[in-house]
Amino acid sequence: MEQNDEQFEGALGERLKALRQREGFTLDQLASASRVSRAMISRIERGEASPTAALLARLCEALGLSLSEFFAPDQPDRSPVARRGQQRIWRDPVTGYLRRSVSPPGVSSRVDIVEVDFPPGARVSFPPREESRFMTQHIWVFAGVLEMILPGETYRLEAGDCLFMDIGDAFQFHNPTDQPVRYAVILDRGR
Repeated sequence: MEQNDEQFEGALGERLKALRQREGFTLDQLASASRVSRAMISRIERGEASPTAALLARLCEALGLSLSEFFAPDQPDRSPVARRGQQRIWRDPVTGYLRRSVSPPGVSSRVDIVEVDFPPGARVSFPPREESRFMTQHIWVFAGVLEMILPGETYRLEAGDCLFMDIGDAFQFHNPTDQPVRYAVILDRGR
């Protein structure tokens, strides 16, 4: 069920609008809560722009959602199996970072598993997220080299390495090499 970029941008915009309306936010209220301009949110909702990973994370935080919850269908099948061809994918328009939601949607688990293909030289920065202070994640590298830049510490992760971290503080994913990195993010939404 993989979509081309134009189809996905339209679906992503429709999803953002539906979630915004479900939460009772006007465009101005979501802009204020997320620190994303009203004009940008409107362009995303109309399918005219695709958000970066950091911008989408800010919108999700304002809506009280994780990225995995954002991409999950409203009425999932509730199957304990998520077949690869049905897993939702998203590509960051700036870095080319490809995110695949691996966890079956709709199951009663605090844990979300995401597979990421991260291009050579790519860098994605996430600002501090007060709403996410209770969330943690493991970053497990399958292939390549990934730098995780946290306040006061940078970790160089290679194939097989795993980093545990809180996600309320600012952090960056960085691929310092000319080879792609493939890794998993295992997100725990509550302690």
